[in-house]
Amino acid sequence: MPELPEVEVTRRGVAPHLEGKIVTAVTLRHEGLRWPFPDGLAEHLCNRRIRATRRRGKYLLIEFDHGTLIVHLGMSGHLRILPGDTPPRKHDHFDLEIGAQVLRMTDPRRFGAVLWHAADEGAVEGHLLLRGLGVEPLEEGFSAPMLYRQTRNRSAAVKQVLLAGDIVVGVGNIYASESLFKAGINPKTAANRIGLARYEKLVTAIRETLAAAIAQGGSTLRDFLAANGQPGYFQQSYFVYDRAGEPCRVCGTTVRQLRQGQRSTFYCPKCQK
Repeated sequence: MPELPEVEVTRRGVAPHLEGKIVTAVTLRHEGLRWPFPDGLAEHLCNRRIRATRRRGKYLLIEFDHGTLIVHLGMSGHLRILPGDTPPRKHDHFDLEIGAQVLRMTDPRRFGAVLWHAADEGAVEGHLLLRGLGVEPLEEGFSAPMLYRQTRNRSAAVKQVLLAGDIVVGVGNIYASESLFKAGINPKTAANRIGLARYEKLVTAIRETLAAAIAQGGSTLRDFLAANGQPGYFQQSYFVYDRAGEPCRVCGTTVRQLRQGQRSTFYCPKCQK
């Protein structure tokens, strides 16, 4: 599944082609993705100017004066900027035409979403899918004291707490494993047993890991592609993720794998105490 870095890479790729531009046409194929396409979506968007693009967790927000288009890439979706006359393929479900170009959403598994939140319904942060999200890990509100304070009553494993999304949003499975390795924290450790000093290391590790992943174009997950069609390369520098049975890049100990909440976790038993 595309995680925060992949969505941010996508946002940065499409933003110059969208921001300040007027939507000239909307094409919807099939009845929808994970949920049906909103009624009257073409009427909402056509001849309207895109004011900005933002990201909230794993959601891409395309902002207009009268509302916000909410896009989620699901398990295997991606967005591309293409010439407007590019023929659609089997799994192309949504086109947002901007003059001679088109923003096209491809989603083979159809677990993604294209939704509309009208401005008269309040701030988009109040949308059902966004209102329970935690702080952004790359923004000022994410800090060790906050993380320490919010986990005092959390006895669940720290990796599961990171993935829950209600304290900090967007630290998905890959980047949680990599960040915990960098901070030297065992993913099985109860969140409420980690002290402030170790959370300082974890906050720094999360920020550095996500920033590095964005700089390298994200990770290639199944068929993830950036808006320019290029894959990400961060997977080439994984320390533990998807490296079970291989030697740790730091100490040489065999990397282990375990299951946590139906997700695979990878860690070094020597480096992560």
